[in-house]
Amino acid sequence: MDFNLAEEHRILQDMVAKFVANELMPHENAILEREATGQVVALTPDEVAPIHAKCKELGLWGLDVPEALGGADIGAVAKMCVGEELAYTITPFTFPPDSPNLHMLMATVNEDQRKRYLEPYARGETVSAIAISEPGAGADPSGMKTRAEKRGDKWVINGQKIWISRMHESAFTIVMAVTDPEKGSRGGITAFLVDQDNPGMRVARDIPILGGQRTAEVLFEDCEVGEEQVLGEIGNGFGPMQLRLTVRRLEIGAWSVGIARRALDMLIEHANNRVTFGEKLADRQAIQWWVADAATKIHATRLMVQQAAWKVEQGQDVRIEASMIKVFATEMVKEVVDRAMQAHGAMGLACEFPLQYMYKRVRAFQIFEGPTEVHRWVVARRLLAGR
Repeated sequence: MDFNLAEEHRILQDMVAKFVANELMPHENAILEREATGQVVALTPDEVAPIHAKCKELGLWGLDVPEALGGADIGAVAKMCVGEELAYTITPFTFPPDSPNLHMLMATVNEDQRKRYLEPYARGETVSAIAISEPGAGADPSGMKTRAEKRGDKWVINGQKIWISRMHESAFTIVMAVTDPEKGSRGGITAFLVDQDNPGMRVARDIPILGGQRTAEVLFEDCEVGEEQVLGEIGNGFGPMQLRLTVRRLEIGAWSVGIARRALDMLIEHANNRVTFGEKLADRQAIQWWVADAATKIHATRLMVQQAAWKVEQGQDVRIEASMIKVFATEMVKEVVDRAMQAHGAMGLACEFPLQYMYKRVRAFQIFEGPTEVHRWVVARRLLAGR
């Protein structure tokens, strides 16, 4: 592996860094105000429109979409560089389309679904959601209870899903359901494409979570879909779902690096300016060690993420690396942000300051896309089995 970024990757990373500074960071005060007052932490449609226009002007659109679908197909390594830069700001924004569902769709759609779902999604014209977790089945898919039964020429879905993001803005939802209870996650889970106007799917309630984010609880009550809405093969939904989760886990690694970089920069700036008891914080050994440890762990995490992305580009399986990254990166960024908050004292806790919001966001990283404990178990199980 060449540890030097390709020239085009460096140019792209620099472009995204400037985009973040010019287009996203000016919105940070508004984002903090919305979070502090209990509003949804998101850009408004009026705010997003000019940002999207700038994205198209700069070519920052469909970055990891294949060229055959009109995208830039920049590759996994470059995508991690982009993710790191985007995470440097607390302003929530993703270059359309969101990658995980894109990759799941690309791996599974038939020709009809390609035209109806994948192509508009790849062009950034639609938003999608995915319904996996249930009240009794989060990290353990074998506990999934939502059922899809074949009745005549229709599939009928009944059950309950929870913690679904982007539900209200989505054109369609990828719904994971049990089609063979005896097989469970080993051949008994199927993915379905459910249009948002399907009367059998309804939002039961919105669930606010840490950091001003909103998720949804969704009920499926005799939700009928045709055979043409089956995504991939019957009973083979678990594999593509894992592909989708792996994509997000690598992204979380890149996001962790970007957030930690921002926190470290804030820590260094504060340490060089804050004087207590006649000394700069920068002259105190405790602060110096925090800075050194943070820089070292950020560097190590970036290498882990980029090496896993390189393996993806070589067509290799990175599920174990993704689990390692999910554990190491999320613990790293939580520690770095926490120490930056500690160095800032009470200001680190202030709702008008980014650090407290960053802390809330990274705390969720240790739960989303599989909790830390499960990922440690996955890695250990593979090693102890000699694989």
